[in-house]
Amino acid sequence: MSSSDKDMINKLITDRYSPVLFDPGAVGEEKVNMLFEAARWAPSSRNEQPWRFIYAHRNDDVFEDMLSTLFDENRIWAQNAPLLILSIAKTTFTYKGKPNYYAFHDTGMAVANLLIQATDMGLYVHQMGGYDKEKARDLLNIPEGYQPVAMIAVGYKGNPEEMPEELRKRDKAERKRKFRSELVYRGGWQS
Repeated sequence: MSSSDKDMINKLITDRYSPVLFDPGAVGEEKVNMLFEAARWAPSSRNEQPWRFIYAHRNDDVFEDMLSTLFDENRIWAQNAPLLILSIAKTTFTYKGKPNYYAFHDTGMAVANLLIQATDMGLYVHQMGGYDKEKARDLLNIPEGYQPVAMIAVGYKGNPEEMPEELRKRDKAERKRKFRSELVYRGGWQS
């Protein structure tokens, strides 16, 4: 993508990134509600809206449970985030109880709405796949038919001077994207 192409898309998309430096200051409940309202408006197959979310503020008892599910490389920085969210996908359609093969796609679209809303509000979001899904299922009482998808840290950008050097380097790492030609094929698959 040329810089001119990047300049033509919505700035909320290009400004979004996943930091590892979070300020521990609280995210107000009104802002949290706005994030979930944005997620609620995502499109979904058959309007199933298969996404579910469990969240905890740092001062909630369950925050430590959610943090304990993270793999060490994520826990080391996510512990500073003031808000953790777990996205969850309902894997069957309510209509006829058949498998919903689009549940993860649709849950991802809801999270994308949440990300754009967060960016617009000056919040930063970092999604993680590095967590123990079965432990999360047990600790958070997630029923059968629902799959944990991603753990999500949310908060304001932290002060690099207050963070360990390793995290500062990781946070400063250049954002890289594949070329559009590696991802998009017109008329059929191309190697």
